[in-house]
Amino acid sequence: MNPDKFNLFCNAIADFHVDHVIILQNGAEIARRDWVPEGRQNQYSLSKSFTGTAVAFALDEGVVHMEDKITDLLPDKQPNTVSPELAALRFKHLITMTVGQQKPQLMGDARRALTEKDWIKYVLAQPFDREPGTTFQYSNTGPYLAGIILEKLTGMSLVDYLMPRLFDPLEIPRPEWEVDPDGHIFGAGGMWLSSTEVSRFGQLYLQNGIWKGKQVLPKGWVQKVEQTVIPVGKGKRDYSLLFWRSRHDSYSAVGKFGQYCTILKEKNAVIVINSDDRDDNNFLEYVWTYLYPTL
Repeated sequence: MNPDKFNLFCNAIADFHVDHVIILQNGAEIARRDWVPEGRQNQYSLSKSFTGTAVAFALDEGVVHMEDKITDLLPDKQPNTVSPELAALRFKHLITMTVGQQKPQLMGDARRALTEKDWIKYVLAQPFDREPGTTFQYSNTGPYLAGIILEKLTGMSLVDYLMPRLFDPLEIPRPEWEVDPDGHIFGAGGMWLSSTEVSRFGQLYLQNGIWKGKQVLPKGWVQKVEQTVIPVGKGKRDYSLLFWRSRHDSYSAVGKFGQYCTILKEKNAVIVINSDDRDDNNFLEYVWTYLYPTL
């Protein structure tokens, strides 16, 4: 890593309320900048990729299957009238942002303003305007319901489920995670981790799910994430299985206010950025300009 280029990168993004930047390459930390002391912070929608990882374990263990119907998985939460679109909703649609609801649900301040206490019934009662699987629409509906279903089928919270499978192997202490009014983990966001802990998650994916010589993630899952392409349209980067795709065959876990965990397989590198950027800047454009050519 060219230190001058790294400094230029840090200077270019410094006004975006950045807290931390960590760059790993070939398994080692090669650059880092901490604007504030490191501690755990809200990772917002970056948390979705952890929910997706829980799904990977559940699929591998036969807990759930991609073609399972949501009406079968959550029979007591269905509206009185089940539309043909809702009847066609499968588990796979929850983790590809293709549930068929045109309006995003449970987003940010909107969910905190809800008077409904049963968010599961609430989101299933909202209109399903399109056939599931046909149209991308970024929303918290899918990952939230995916987490709810895993909780129901495993009899444990997402955190409890992930502790022995993911967090313990990566030596990540038990994280806090946002819950809904009924105490269910909100799988679409709200997990608190440090930037260093996030970097371990990215390194695990970079290493095809292997950590310290042990296969932690199910074999083939990382390749499935790398190869899945959900077209987003309008010139935006495409989606995968609760990860965003980007240039140079990279993919990222991304949070609302500038949280990034970007896996650059071509460079054998991981880039983690944590910020409190409220202006929706695309940090990856700065990565491609300043960092990528020097890695």
